[in-house]
Amino acid sequence: MPLKTAKGNMYPWVTNMHTHLEGECPHKCAYCYVSGPQHERPAKYSGDGRFNKRELNVHYGSGRIIFIEHCNDIFAEGVQDDWILQILEHCRKFQDNTFVFQTKNPGRYFDFSVDEYPKHCFFGVTIETNRIVEGLSTAPTPAERAAAMREVTGEFPQDWRYFVTAEPILKFDIDEFSEMIMKIEPDFCNIGADSKNHGLDEPTIAEIEALANLLEIDGIEIKEKHNMNRLRQRNLGR
Repeated sequence: MPLKTAKGNMYPWVTNMHTHLEGECPHKCAYCYVSGPQHERPAKYSGDGRFNKRELNVHYGSGRIIFIEHCNDIFAEGVQDDWILQILEHCRKFQDNTFVFQTKNPGRYFDFSVDEYPKHCFFGVTIETNRIVEGLSTAPTPAERAAAMREVTGEFPQDWRYFVTAEPILKFDIDEFSEMIMKIEPDFCNIGADSKNHGLDEPTIAEIEALANLLEIDGIEIKEKHNMNRLRQRNLGR
């Protein structure tokens, strides 16, 4: 399929998105946005993982910020190394773009050399809370993700950009969660809410604003997603 223009719940700072991977993400997150509570998972993203080689023909052009594998987790265990290498090679053909990678398994960033990534990258990690929530996902625990991402920001090139995404943000312990994010030393932190009404245990707006304030004091830019409006309206009793 052609390169998609970013829309909907995608980050506003991303211009485009593209996916080569099909099948269900190995992390099987209970809140996966690919299929909400009222909708069945599309056939394209159901079943065992698959690699669609036809997507390697998509032309990325130049001057874009492209989120790679926005409907899957490119670095999840179970995604074959060879698939990842082909995706990275595809990105390297269009070095005038910036590529966004995001995962709940950041330790796997190290499975590939710096030279195998394109020149301009954003590397992100999803951490919804500092707490362990049973049945939420088969991904590494929040503490494991944070520890691995600290190594990434410490060892990967400093001219690349690094971020944490707390989405869907869940009930957290403010001291532990803020410290977890601060130690990663990200350039910015995205904060977003559940977009598909999965009935998650969510914090209040006041709690989220307190967290954001602590992170901003530490020099971390906060990028709030528009889906936070639902939590604000709930706080106002609308």
